[in-house]
Amino acid sequence: MDLVTFMFTDDGSIPNHPDYPALLYRSVFDNPSGMRETFAHNEWTNSWVNGVFDYHHYHSNTHEVLGVLNGEATLQLGGTNGDLVRVSTGDVLILPAGTGHRRIEASTDFQVVGAYPNGRDYDTLTGKTEERPDNLKRIEQVEKPTFDPVFGTTGPLHERWTKEEIS
Repeated sequence: MDLVTFMFTDDGSIPNHPDYPALLYRSVFDNPSGMRETFAHNEWTNSWVNGVFDYHHYHSNTHEVLGVLNGEATLQLGGTNGDLVRVSTGDVLILPAGTGHRRIEASTDFQVVGAYPNGRDYDTLTGKTEERPDNLKRIEQVEKPTFDPVFGTTGPLHERWTKEEIS
């Protein structure tokens, strides 16, 4: 598996997460048909199978995992000035609360499974001015998940999602 991390700052529209990077696990699943079950086993539930919206959006009340079941796509992460990221079958993208994402283009067979820690329900925000400042408070209050959606009690999420404690 190849790990790629992305850290984004608040661009005034899309807040992104102040402490946690987005994580991309490249080619982590040889057989992606088991993704949904793996996520559920690691307590990332309330899952669905579909594509990714073609407009910038984020979730202020939960983190999200997207596992690529089929095809490939270019996603933009982090808002209008964010990074273009190519994902393909077997990749897993973990988005901390507040991280902007949208689909730029995709193959006709592109399909992802999405899920949330502890089956949290999710909001869908688009960066409108009236979403602030409440969204920023919600993002900071979302707890770090107990389990990495792929590796459970181990894995990059536990290693990379740390907050610097100032005493």
